[in-house]
Amino acid sequence: MRKLLHVVNISFVLPYYIGEQFAHFEKLGYRFYVACTHSEHLLNYAEEKKFIPFPIPILRSINPFQDIKSILALRRFIKENKIDIVFGHTPKGALIGMAAGYLSGVKSRIYFRHGLMYETTSGFKRFMLKTIERITSNMATDIVCVSQSVIEKSNKEKLNKPEKNILLNKGTCNGIDSIRFSLASVSALKKQELFQKYNIDVNSKVIGYVGRLVNDKGINELIEAWKILLKEVKNIKLLLIGPFEDRDALSMEVKDYIINEPSIIFAGLIEDVQPFYSLMDIFILPSYREGFPTVILEASSMEVPVITTRSTGCVDSIIENFTGKYTDIDPIDIAKNIQSYLSDEHMAKQHGLNGRQFVLDNFNQQIIWKEIENKFLN
Repeated sequence: MRKLLHVVNISFVLPYYIGEQFAHFEKLGYRFYVACTHSEHLLNYAEEKKFIPFPIPILRSINPFQDIKSILALRRFIKENKIDIVFGHTPKGALIGMAAGYLSGVKSRIYFRHGLMYETTSGFKRFMLKTIERITSNMATDIVCVSQSVIEKSNKEKLNKPEKNILLNKGTCNGIDSIRFSLASVSALKKQELFQKYNIDVNSKVIGYVGRLVNDKGINELIEAWKILLKEVKNIKLLLIGPFEDRDALSMEVKDYIINEPSIIFAGLIEDVQPFYSLMDIFILPSYREGFPTVILEASSMEVPVITTRSTGCVDSIIENFTGKYTDIDPIDIAKNIQSYLSDEHMAKQHGLNGRQFVLDNFNQQIIWKEIENKFLN
């Protein structure tokens, strides 16, 4: 039985990065281990998905003393358990994982590059993040870039040898469960409950967003665009699903507007966002950077037309004027693109249908899992 170790910094990413891969590959004879910062969620998820957890401090911030301790502890764990392949996710999880795998002599060390954090930073922080990328990449044997634009940016910035970069089909790290993310999977009763809970008139047009509410996601520009739309369009709602965060935080003025504006529904952090897509007429992600925005594929799989940017990652997630539209990260352009869908329901409907087919053809979980099996496990 081959032994696979995934290294992440927090356990909440596991359902998105791996999820049903645990069960799928276990049936094929693989045993999973996960190294991660300790949490109740990690232990509960390990019991649910039947992997072996190794709680270990993997801090988001740079802490040389603790990081070295974690690398050495993970190195011992790898050697004691005779791990065959190490997968590292996120900059810090990958750095710890690749270093421990390298020092313990594991021949297959896979870095999943989920995005490039330094893109929206500057100065010394940008230098440090790029340096960490290069160190991690040097210790990895293969690098899975989650989108074509991440590969292109990696090559342009010379983060690693180009031949190390791998794309799983058209992108992502885990694909989409297109059965679960389908309109047919949401009952009429569930939709009605959500409409009532959030006081949404069934005749309202709902523009939805899912993600962290931070500057990098273009929330400031989206709110300014919303102010423009409210002057011109009636009976619209902006549904914001996700938490405010201290890191890259929005101003108090913007937060107050989001909380107090009657046309904005601030749902906060939702554990299961799947049924919420069925409420949306349009999905928007005006982000400055992504790796590959899974939320766009989820929306597309639920037949929702998408508005996003040409930023890294986002640019790969739609087919322009077929499954969605690109917008500049500019309030006027965002408002214009939202209005174009509001004024042409037939186009919006068709783009939603096209989006689901786009997901089925390129991002279904089984497609991505087969790529992982063929490239790394055979």
